[in-house]
Amino acid sequence: MDLSAYEVWGVIHGIVFGGLFLLAFAGGLAELWRFRPGFLTAEGVREGLGRLRWGTALMAGLSWLAVWSGTYVVYPSYRAPGPTSPKSILLADPGTALWHKLGMEWHEHVAWFAPILATTVAYLVFTYGPALAKKDHIRRAAMVLLIGAFVTAGIAGVLGALIAEATP
Repeated sequence: MDLSAYEVWGVIHGIVFGGLFLLAFAGGLAELWRFRPGFLTAEGVREGLGRLRWGTALMAGLSWLAVWSGTYVVYPSYRAPGPTSPKSILLADPGTALWHKLGMEWHEHVAWFAPILATTVAYLVFTYGPALAKKDHIRRAAMVLLIGAFVTAGIAGVLGALIAEATP
């Protein structure tokens, strides 16, 4: 099997960076959920905080890598001038033009919310630290932001996979 540079970067962007972010989300959400008032001992707070800090920092970093590699490495190849670029192929067929007009708009613009939201969660975790176990409203806000990052990245990932499938 031979992969072009575009395809290799597509795999790195979508499966490695994006996929690992989506997998790490489950651990981050579970750890935030567990970090509720009255649920943890002082030792549990210390132990969980280390995992939470590493996990949220890793998720934020992975989401930035996914969006950066998609925007600056994969997308320029997608929209290259000429009739054989993936964008031109999608737009040439009325049946697939919507994949570009709607799908790529989300994929190239709205997907930037995922790293912004994930970074905000990491910031809250590092700023509030052990106080997250007592400040339930901050912990819940972090969970909502993390779910927002997951949903945004998940939709972008599905659209990216469908667009890749629609182009030869």
